[in-house]
Amino acid sequence: MPGERSLDHATDASAGWVRGVRALRLTGQSLVAIGNFDGVHQGHQAVLAAAAARAHAAGLTPLVLTFDPHPAEVLASATLDRLTPTARKAALIQRLSPELTVVVEPFTRELAAHTPEAFAREFLRERLAAAQVLVGENFRFGRGRAGDLSTLRELGAELGFQPWSEPLTGDAAGAISSSRAREAVRAGDLELAARLLTRPHALTGQVVHGDARGRQIGFPTANLAEVAELIPPHGVYTCLVDDLSRGEEPGRALATGVVNIGRRPTVDARAEAPVSVEAHLLTGADGQPFQAELYGARLRLHLVHRLREERRFDGLPALVAQIGRDAEAARERLAERRWPEPGAAWV
Repeated sequence: MPGERSLDHATDASAGWVRGVRALRLTGQSLVAIGNFDGVHQGHQAVLAAAAARAHAAGLTPLVLTFDPHPAEVLASATLDRLTPTARKAALIQRLSPELTVVVEPFTRELAAHTPEAFAREFLRERLAAAQVLVGENFRFGRGRAGDLSTLRELGAELGFQPWSEPLTGDAAGAISSSRAREAVRAGDLELAARLLTRPHALTGQVVHGDARGRQIGFPTANLAEVAELIPPHGVYTCLVDDLSRGEEPGRALATGVVNIGRRPTVDARAEAPVSVEAHLLTGADGQPFQAELYGARLRLHLVHRLREERRFDGLPALVAQIGRDAEAARERLAERRWPEPGAAWV
């Protein structure tokens, strides 16, 4: 009943989301916001804020239903260039409103085979006890994407829930979307990406051993492996570094830095050399040059400025001189950044 909200669920201890609708045990009814929410951009934020406010006013439990992997990865065998992996997405959503419970439903071919009616009946009415359902104006669901907002309204009238949608948030260039944010990152337009996302685009990975060349030339680097997010064009960027080694989102601010993304053409002449993400950490919270071993640490690099494209230099001396100039440029560009409170993350 409205006004009697309660939620008991099993969560993923490391990421803070609920693993699948079957893990939920609801008492009373819910408001369910459905979407992929990759990037949790301005438009998503407006929708989720509206969902939290409506749920509170109606005495409903606010749920955010999203899917992993992305449907395109299952149905089209395509690799999605993600802006935010699941743990990051859940943390960003919950930061908007701690009342929002993120439910990550595994997307399978079995789920994709549900008709719109079967999906609405099993998931919305039976599993999630939805009284209200919030979707985007271009929402499609069910086998072959046969269902739309009109379909959902018809099913809501039959099954006892009220669907509604929020107008798309936009700017002079059109609707704000995950696709626009991805295009900005692919183009290296970090300012536009940050404006759409309301924060810098970030790369997350674990620090692994490299060839130690950076240490040998006086610029030790943290080499990130298994980066899940969309990588921007090869080049040199300023960054703000968070440490996620404690296993919690959003981590804690660790340093400022400069990062090279690319194939390191000066030291590796192979045309298909692997792409590396190598960050040289500049300054810690104490204002002093950063000095600490980071092997095994999990870091997030928030990319703030693009300094230059990656290029090949005529030997190590020329490369070392340029790295020094890059580091100095990064210090200048990041000098006005205010450090967060102790223990807090940059973003």
